[in-house]
Amino acid sequence: MSAQIAVLGGGSFGTVIANIMAENGCQVRLWLRDAARAKAINEHHENSRYLPGFTLSSNLIANTDLAAVVSGAEAVFVSIPSSSFRQVVAQAKDVLRPEQLLISTTKGVEAGTFALMSDILTELCPDNPVGVLSGPNLAKEIAAGHITASVIASKNHVLCQRVQQILCSKSFRAYASDDVFGVELGGTLKNIYAIASGLSAALGVGENTKSMLMTRSLAEMSRFAVAEGANPMTFLGLSGIGDLIVTCSSSLSRNYRVGFALGQGKTLQQAVEELGEVAEGVNTLKQVRQQAIEKDIYMPLAMGLYEVVFNQAPVKEVIASMMSNQPNVDVEFSVPR
Repeated sequence: MSAQIAVLGGGSFGTVIANIMAENGCQVRLWLRDAARAKAINEHHENSRYLPGFTLSSNLIANTDLAAVVSGAEAVFVSIPSSSFRQVVAQAKDVLRPEQLLISTTKGVEAGTFALMSDILTELCPDNPVGVLSGPNLAKEIAAGHITASVIASKNHVLCQRVQQILCSKSFRAYASDDVFGVELGGTLKNIYAIASGLSAALGVGENTKSMLMTRSLAEMSRFAVAEGANPMTFLGLSGIGDLIVTCSSSLSRNYRVGFALGQGKTLQQAVEELGEVAEGVNTLKQVRQQAIEKDIYMPLAMGLYEVVFNQAPVKEVIASMMSNQPNVDVEFSVPR
């Protein structure tokens, strides 16, 4: 397999999927802003900041020249934090050709617009096929060779098939879906509840509580999906409950670690600085809360978490308030009419 692939963003996930494709025989160019880090990756075959100790394929070349990375690539994977996503894609669009496949791996929403990353790709590059890669994909586990599955979602079936060809390996599988909105929304919303899960773990809650938190989080995600016009049944797959389970259970999850730090009494700023990476759930929480208020969507977990994260509300008081709410139905996977 000698396809030429571009990956924009040298964080942990961008690096690890770039390496999978490089090991599959693709010629992969990885775009980073930091020239020193790009040089170190090329010389030592290691991304020491995000994946220390993990050897990268010689087929993976890092570069800070965005045009050179994108030019000639069959597929362009965009692994840029949501805060910079539009800016980077806008810089790249002038050198893109209509036949190039564009795949977002970012699980977040744009501040102020509530645009998902596929929306931004479609808006800026209307002639290109667009897809989304999402699922329970902790980068360090993928790097270690643990068996992992993801979802490639697109209305373009050729894009799904091609991504499966270049990305599937002995330890990584990509399943196809045509529900771009549902897959992307699931990967975005679960970040909120990963923060809540990390926070609760730091407080030493029991297994019953953890189970309740995850299942009620899924119900809340479903309720939001229906209000937004998405199909909540997608949340029963890898990009919904699969991603929710792993991010609510693992200390490798960035959002979980932010929540855990908050549960230890640290401020939001301290938690984010200590992480040293982008935790998309912090911005997503802000955006989803605003959307829920505007559309009158019942989301007590998200609302309570917002008060803890941004208004330093006492956790025990927020929990007591939520526990005083009248319980409603259990399963809420109603399909939008």
